Amino acid sequence: MDKKVIFIDIDGTLTEPGCNIPPASALKAVSEAQRNGHLVFLCTGRNYGMLASLLDYGFDGFVGSSGGYIQCGDQVIYDCPMTDKQRDRALEVLRKNGVFCTVESREGSYTDEGFKEFLKRKGAESGNSELLRWREQIEKSLNILPMREYRGEPVYKIVIMSEKAGQLEEPKKVLGEDFYFCMQEQDDLGIINGEIVNRKFDKGKGLERVCSFLGADIRDTIAFGDSMNDVEMMETAGLSICMENGSGKLKQLADEICPAVTEDGLYRAFKKQGLI
Repeated sequence: MDKKVIFIDIDGTLTEPGCNIPPASALKAVSEAQRNGHLVFLCTGRNYGMLASLLDYGFDGFVGSSGGYIQCGDQVIYDCPMTDKQRDRALEVLRKNGVFCTVESREGSYTDEGFKEFLKRKGAESGNSELLRWREQIEKSLNILPMREYRGEPVYKIVIMSEKAGQLEEPKKVLGEDFYFCMQEQDDLGIINGEIVNRKFDKGKGLERVCSFLGADIRDTIAFGDSMNDVEMMETAGLSICMENGSGKLKQLADEICPAVTEDGLYRAFKKQGLI
C-alpha cells in the first residue's frame, strides 16, 4: 500500500486520559507501522512539556498545543504562541466572568487558584467523590502547577472551565476575532469545559503543515481521535477514525470507528487498515 502519515491524538486515543503510558499493543502497532515505512506523529492539545515523555517511544514528530507548536524529527517547523496582549486580554475577560483558566506555555501549565474548590463543590453536588481525585491525579502526572508559579512565559492555549454557558457569552464576543472556542460535550456534572485556540492554527492546519514539510499528499494521511478538539484533524485527514470511547458527535463525523483505547483499539485499527 502507499506509505501513510499517521496522526494520533494522545488522551483517550493513544492513552487513557491523563496517562503517559500507552498500552503495549499501541506501541507495537506504531513500531510495526514504522518498520513498514509509514510515519507516525502525535497530534494533541498537550504542550511540549506534557507530551515530551511520550517521544521516548520513537514517534516521528508531533503537532502539539492544538497545532501551535510542531516538530518533525528534531526540527521545529511551526511555533506560534499568543502575544502578551492577547494573553492578558483573554485572561481578563474570562476571569471577569468567573471562568477558570489553565494557561499552557511550551514547557509548563498553570491553573487558577480556586479551581480545586470549584471541583470539590461540583463533586459534592453530583455525588461524584472521584472528581477531585481524578483532577489531582492528572495534575500530578502532567505536572500542572498553580498559577502563582507562572512567570509570564509565552502561552499557546488556554483551557477553560465554567459552570454555565452564559459565562462564556462575553468572552466569545470579545475574543472571537483572534480565537475560536473549542468546547467539549457538556458532562453530567454540570461542568462546561474546553479551550480557546488561536485562529492561526488548529490540529487540521497542523496536519497540513506537516504534510507540506514532508512533501506528502493529504490523501495519504490517517487521523485517530476521540474528542471534539480533534474535529479539524479528522476533517482534514484522508481517513478519519474515532475511538469507540470517543465523543458521540465525533463518531458521526469520522469515516470509521475502532475499538476503545482500553480494548487495543489502535492495534486493531492499524491491522484493519493494512498498516501492519
